[in-house]
Amino acid sequence: MKVILLAGGFGTRISEYTDLVPKPMIQIGGKPILWHIMNTFAKFGHKDFLVALGYKAQVVKDFFLDYRALNSDFTVDLATGNVTPHQVDSIDWKVTLVDTGEKSMTGGRVKRLRDFVGNETCLITYGDGVADIDLDALIAFHRSHGKLVTVTAVRPSARFGELEFDGNRVTSFKEKPQLHTGWINGGYFVVEPAFFDFIDGDETMLEREPLEHAVAAGELMAYFHEGFWHCMDTKRDHELLEALWLQGAPWAQ
Repeated sequence: MKVILLAGGFGTRISEYTDLVPKPMIQIGGKPILWHIMNTFAKFGHKDFLVALGYKAQVVKDFFLDYRALNSDFTVDLATGNVTPHQVDSIDWKVTLVDTGEKSMTGGRVKRLRDFVGNETCLITYGDGVADIDLDALIAFHRSHGKLVTVTAVRPSARFGELEFDGNRVTSFKEKPQLHTGWINGGYFVVEPAFFDFIDGDETMLEREPLEHAVAAGELMAYFHEGFWHCMDTKRDHELLEALWLQGAPWAQ
């Protein structure tokens, strides 16, 4: 199953990094967050990626063009230019990099990849959110209901500590717990090809008219993911994910 990765936005809320690289290329544990997301799909056998590029597209293209060399040991014979690899990264992904326009919205980027997807069910997610999602269960759920779109619903961590009370007495104090209410769009969509017809063009946001149309038509279902999920919107998010990586990265287990 092909995987569309939305990796073209400006990332203005994390401009400390995105002045130099697009947000999906900000590193966690020495690898771009985009790589971590792709690795999650690859663990479930989904290794055919369509990366929708825009802002600083060349940075992403250079990463994948140079990937084999930068992740291998090799000898260069400067007299002949021959390169002899000694250790090669075993990744066997197929990565299609498509410039979908610097100013295109999320729906427009998806629409531009329609011909690459063909008449097949596909997966879509954002280039800034990691999760320990069971993709086999997600896809099985999608196939069970027969609708056009499944969105993964997640409950993010609270930005601040959560208190519970009995009168004025504090009965629970949890520092930035996972919320118990307030499900949000966590990405990790499963989409049937007919859904592309709901997207008008470059100025269309995936999260507005197309998904609202799907709701109105009764074609949008939610898969509830109770496990780990976190997106990287701010410098603080990046620092948290970097710390989690050092502790054992729940999305990489």
